[in-house]
Amino acid sequence: HYPYVALPLLTALTWFGTVLTLLLKWLLQHRPHYVSMSPGQTIAYISDVAADVLKPLFVAGCAVTAVGFVLMLGVERWARHEGRLLPNTRTSEKVLSALAIVFGVLGGVGLILLSIFDTKRHMKLHRGFLLLFVAGVAFSAICSVCEFYLLQPPSSRATRRTLSLFLLKASFTVVLIILAIAFGSLLVTGRNQNAAAILEWTIAFGFTLYLLTFYFDFREMKVGRG
Repeated sequence: HYPYVALPLLTALTWFGTVLTLLLKWLLQHRPHYVSMSPGQTIAYISDVAADVLKPLFVAGCAVTAVGFVLMLGVERWARHEGRLLPNTRTSEKVLSALAIVFGVLGGVGLILLSIFDTKRHMKLHRGFLLLFVAGVAFSAICSVCEFYLLQPPSSRATRRTLSLFLLKASFTVVLIILAIAFGSLLVTGRNQNAAAILEWTIAFGFTLYLLTFYFDFREMKVGRG
């Protein structure tokens, strides 16, 4: 499983490093007020910082993260099909796995496009692609969690492992979706932009933890079939 566990680690590290670099840039420059920020806003959104000189880094980081995320979903589907991970035994499980990939692709496309169409020059497009990214990843995560719930391990030991992975993935998914709903509500209504910005940074760093759940999934991968 060692070549495969490197994929979620690399993806999570890239995303975490990108977001952390943007946050440090804003803090170390004494929290500047960017032109894309609202008049009363004192805490910058990720997109406010990313629309400045670090835009190339943001685009590259988002592209690597998006591709890595989709590849992880694809590897997991392949590994279950090949019997290297606990295989799907129901049609519903396979459908959920396929839907997770489809929504993951949509979320990945949204992530790449929101980094290209920044909030300073293309605010409406940026927010539209932000919605696509959040919704795509959220529905992908929901499908993955439901798939885990339906899996039927052949032994008590496998049951415990699968239950632990399910609870881990489900916990991060529920928390991030709740935060995303709160963030979207504040963003749409325009109320308390600073609170919305804090939520966005929190969700971004939390997404790193969700990406790392694939590391624990892939650690269970067998060398060959059976």
